[in-house]
Amino acid sequence: MGRLPFLIAGCLLIIAFDFYFVKAILSAFKNWSDKAKTRFTRIYWAITMILIIGVFAGIFLNLFLSLRAIILVVFFLTTACKIVMLPFLLVDDLRRFSIAMFRRIKRSENNNAAVSESLNDQDKVTGLAIEQPISRSSFIVKAGLVAAAIPLTSLSWGIVSGAYDYQVRRKTLILPNLPAAFDGITMGQISDIHSGSFYNKTAVKGGVEMLLGEKPDFIFFTGDIVNDMATEMRDYQDIFSKIKAPLGVYSSLGNHDYGDYYFGKESSPAKVKNLKDVIKTHELMGWDLLMNENRRLKINGEEIGILGIENWGMGRFPKYGRMDLAVKNTDDLPVKLLLSHDPSHWRAEVLPKYPQIDAMFSGHTHGMQFGVRTEKYQWSPIEYIYKEWAGLYQEQKQQLYVNVGYGFLGYPGRVGILPEITIFTLKRA
Repeated sequence: MGRLPFLIAGCLLIIAFDFYFVKAILSAFKNWSDKAKTRFTRIYWAITMILIIGVFAGIFLNLFLSLRAIILVVFFLTTACKIVMLPFLLVDDLRRFSIAMFRRIKRSENNNAAVSESLNDQDKVTGLAIEQPISRSSFIVKAGLVAAAIPLTSLSWGIVSGAYDYQVRRKTLILPNLPAAFDGITMGQISDIHSGSFYNKTAVKGGVEMLLGEKPDFIFFTGDIVNDMATEMRDYQDIFSKIKAPLGVYSSLGNHDYGDYYFGKESSPAKVKNLKDVIKTHELMGWDLLMNENRRLKINGEEIGILGIENWGMGRFPKYGRMDLAVKNTDDLPVKLLLSHDPSHWRAEVLPKYPQIDAMFSGHTHGMQFGVRTEKYQWSPIEYIYKEWAGLYQEQKQQLYVNVGYGFLGYPGRVGILPEITIFTLKRA
């Protein structure tokens, strides 16, 4: 219930804006009849209240997944449109305020001049004082409505076409110390499934089939299998259980897997049970979950190390990861690959303290599910938060790859930053 105060505060802000918005619309469309204005007001507030109640029901009640998805999608889209509309209304209010101040100054000047002038001049001043109220600019308000339609269109398209538009990205990973037996083998990576957000099982299954079609020798999953609850995987466990590879599937936990955002940061029996159920889900699917530990991957007598830690993030994100435990008994391994959900861990701890880590694999950022990404250029607002947020990075002899995720969270779609399946070819040179 830790999120309840934030939800209430957010809804109160939306309601406050809605009062502002409705008043602005009614003043801009002066030609509407009283009946039309009343009808618009009632419909608008009815929709707002239904959506707010629906959001609380979708989060705290066990609604059908499809119904919950529809409610949250509509709520997200309408809120996005209101955010775009707000600057136009503020600009119009600034215009009206400026006009009002100018009139007030002018009136004050005229009143001062009237003291030494004729009665006839005073009558003119009285005429100036009786002024019409400053109405809203119909043009600015309507321009705001048009602007608000742009994110509605693009974000709607991102839901229709982007949420499940899985992209296979191929990378060659150069590891100079790679044993000869591993030269040329392939590794797959997916991240951030967020099963609680899905609403299309067929599409999810299609992405898994794309991954399996690449026939990687081994596979990494780098955290956030759920949004909050282990039960979110109930409808999708059979699909992800199909992910198999000859040399194994290795996984790690992400910040959402611990249930902190649902149960709160303090421990409780329900939270402990939920985490055990998440861990059990990995086991039932045949994934080797690495929690501050390592495995030895062997081919023809030669070995490399696969290390995995629990979530380690900067700021408000939990730091459950223990690198000191993960690297134990790995000194003899020529190559060490690390699964760590949050890419900020690379710069904060791996680079300065663990130079023996050849490559780290992360997720977490989602590329903010919005931006531009081509082979030679990428941009997303998330880059102002995370220095490493998508793709391959290298510093000295250490590398990091950030996968932008298989699923989605919050906004149920993607614009420009599409869901990713990464296929690596490991090479010595």
